[in-house]
Amino acid sequence: MEIVRISKGNLEKNIEAIVQQIKKGAVLVLPTDTVYGLVAEATNEEGVKKVFRIKKRPKDKVLSIFVRDIKMAKEFAFINKETEQFLKRTWPGRLTAVLRAKPRAKRLFTFGIVSSEGKIGLRIPKYSLINRLLKKLNFPLTGTSANISGKPSLSRIKDVLEQFKDRRYQPEIIVDGGDLPKRKPSVVVDLTVVPPMVLRV
Repeated sequence: MEIVRISKGNLEKNIEAIVQQIKKGAVLVLPTDTVYGLVAEATNEEGVKKVFRIKKRPKDKVLSIFVRDIKMAKEFAFINKETEQFLKRTWPGRLTAVLRAKPRAKRLFTFGIVSSEGKIGLRIPKYSLINRLLKKLNFPLTGTSANISGKPSLSRIKDVLEQFKDRRYQPEIIVDGGDLPKRKPSVVVDLTVVPPMVLRV
């Protein structure tokens, strides 16, 4: 498990290194606009399975994904005009939208992303590091908090490092962005039902 400390001075160089690691199928811990997250290429089945192992997450509890923009979101989910207007007001931001998955999503995400009900959770974060990675990679990333399932989400880098120390399954790289503002994970809203249902606040 490698620890990479980022700052404004070395961000560009490290972004290139992070891109290469994600392309190789690595799982990374990255700071986000909410809490520290476990990030892998969402279309890489082995990478997604690794996230589940690291997180000790039940296999039937799917992961949401980070997307670059609404155009990318439309590749994977059915989005009508009304929903699109709502998302444009909300994204980028700390809201995960649960939508009906398109057949293409079911083909691409072979494990852990599309639910048994045919739904998918998507978000455009408001965080420069993640947004720049999404633009360079041009594919979606897993967007789940970097805590062991059932444990609190993590904002302090000290807690992140302590959690993964000596564990059997670890992320390949932890990107140290310092302590984040104390926030909750994203709000999750199911937009496939009327009225929309808040699943997590």
